[in-house]
Amino acid sequence: MANTPQARKRIRRNERRAEINTNRVSRIRTFIKKVETALAGGDKTAATEALKAAQPELARGVARGVLHKNTAARKMSRLSKRVSAL
Repeated sequence: MANTPQARKRIRRNERRAEINTNRVSRIRTFIKKVETALAGGDKTAATEALKAAQPELARGVARGVLHKNTAARKMSRLSKRVSAL
């Protein structure tokens, strides 16, 4: 167990940050699921709108450090490709 004040503070901070980051990743997954649901339904306009909403969320995830830049780019590319194929 942590004995120094700095280590105790770091543990508290890490717990808070982990909860915040978990919420951020969950929010991003929700936006991606909306796109995939629209794709599964075959609704191109809904899929396009959902993709437009998901793009800034993915970019925000990269900016906040919860997603790697290439991961977000890969997800965006694959979703865009599937939407345009409809």
